[in-house]
This record gives sequence, structure tokens and C-alpha cells, in this order.
Amino acid sequence: MRYFSCWLWWPSLPQTNSPRRASSEEHEPPKYAYEFAVQDGESGNDFAAQESRDLDNTKGSYTVQLPDGRLQTVTYYVDGDSGYVAEVSYQGEAQYPDSDEVKSYAPPRPTYSAP
Repeated sequence: MRYFSCWLWWPSLPQTNSPRRASSEEHEPPKYAYEFAVQDGESGNDFAAQESRDLDNTKGSYTVQLPDGRLQTVTYYVDGDSGYVAEVSYQGEAQYPDSDEVKSYAPPRPTYSAP
């Protein structure tokens, strides 16, 4: 079963054909929110993200299925000039199945020819 959802929101901006003015132009305060998710049981893809911003405050999270089977979630926020603050968590236990690959390595032996 495949699942995909997406939700976006941002304030509408006035439509104008006039050229942009200098930086003294007044702007709407930054405010937005978005969210999306993908779950595909056939391929094993499972990831999602969401974020919202209101003025200088941004918060969100994203989740991704790692190759070792765990689900990694990063929750973060930015509050003004505080910088990016993140908390990382994992669900599940890492799985390392047996492999048919060669487990030892030997570097190639150098060969020299007569000058």
C-alpha cells in the first residue's frame, strides 16, 4: 500500500505588476506551516516532515526510516537568535542481517617488471 499526504499553507501575497522597491518596503511578517508524509510498504520508504513559523519562532520535526530498520525523528526549534536546537530520537532496534559479502580484505600484491 502506498500513502502520500501533503498540506501547505502560506498567506496570500498581493498581486502587483510593479517592480520591487528597495529594502525599506514593508513586508508581511513571516508566517507559514507545511506538512507531508510518505509511506510505501512495497519499497520500505517511510518519511515525513512538518514545520511552522511565526515571526522569529520556527519549530518542526522530520522522520525517516534508516537502513538499519530504526525510525529516526528529529524535533527542532529556532527561537529568534537562539540558533537551531534539535533533539534526535530513535524507535526500534538496529538490525544487521547476515551478508554474503566477503568479510575479509587483502590488498593487491604489487608486481614489478624488469626495467
